[in-house]
Amino acid sequence: MEAEHATAGGAATIGLAGLDELVGALLADGYRVIGPTVRDDAIVLAELDCAAQLPRGWGVTTGPGQYRLHRRDDGAAFAHSAGPQAWKRYLHPPRRKLFEAAPDGRFTVDEPEHVRYAFLGVRGCDLAAIAILDRVLGAGAHPDGAYRRRRSELFLIAVNCTEPGGVCFCASMGTGPAAGPGYDLALTERTGDGEHRFVIESGSPAGERLLDRIRTRPSSPSEVGEARAAVAAAAGRMGRAMPDADLPAAIRDGRESPQWEEVANRCLTCANCTMVCPTCFCTTTEDHTDLSGGLAGRSQRWASCFELDFSYVHGGSVRTSGASRYRQWFSHKLGTWHEQFGSSGCVGCGRCIAWCPAGIDITEEAAKLTGAGG
Repeated sequence: MEAEHATAGGAATIGLAGLDELVGALLADGYRVIGPTVRDDAIVLAELDCAAQLPRGWGVTTGPGQYRLHRRDDGAAFAHSAGPQAWKRYLHPPRRKLFEAAPDGRFTVDEPEHVRYAFLGVRGCDLAAIAILDRVLGAGAHPDGAYRRRRSELFLIAVNCTEPGGVCFCASMGTGPAAGPGYDLALTERTGDGEHRFVIESGSPAGERLLDRIRTRPSSPSEVGEARAAVAAAAGRMGRAMPDADLPAAIRDGRESPQWEEVANRCLTCANCTMVCPTCFCTTTEDHTDLSGGLAGRSQRWASCFELDFSYVHGGSVRTSGASRYRQWFSHKLGTWHEQFGSSGCVGCGRCIAWCPAGIDITEEAAKLTGAGG
């Protein structure tokens, strides 16, 4: 039966059953649905078979070097902030084989598996991060073909945030809490008045076609207004804020600041921040052979500017101190990224703060550098 739903540009409302229908319709279309779920005391991204696998009734408490799950009493599925994994791991995998060569002359180039991904539950900050990766890896004179293939059939279901976490600062970066452009569907979850519902808006023809296949009802003006008010209110409840200053200029002028050494006294150069960051994209290649030495290959893996070998050139590494490596990461993310790609490399998700074992806060360091801090 064809579902009743809002027209393009309007909004519709679905319940929990409609959310499950949404997942079912995507699976029927051959998509591999990826969304948040609870595993190993965290909310992680994984393949979903149904909406029941979403983290209903779970929230998170975050702070510098802190991430803890806690139970909620409202059964909300998306009332949590960003977890340790970013969506980039599906578009730009942590490790992939490039080729293998055998002694008999066989040479095999690895082609990425053809996968139609549907991402369910993408926050505004992560939607902005995907847009950044589109510019970095999917555009330009030499785009990453593997990235473009994975990205080409991606279906994006965004979630507007109504409960930001303690380390979130997307509002100050202009990336949330409302999802920006680029989604196929956007959900705003509401659990009040004894009804668990999602106000859903389409952002593409593909989104409209999917809405045609699930049971919805047109959203009332009060539902739309209440959903938008909840998202707007979330902007004022961010746990952090990036200082409103010319960061590229402050970083350039502060190259010799003693602040870098002060940070280095705390930084473990563990690279956690770059591994959880949704926009860090650097890779390195490694050659390897099997135990017999008969099969040789090359693979690509994520790399980090905190690795000592990251800046290696003939004769040694350029950046040997922790201070110089932290400065490189910070300066590129918030400074020279603008020159290269036309925006900041930070989307305000706060992952680097929560998952730093030393509790280093990028917003505090930016405030100190610009003179906005105490």
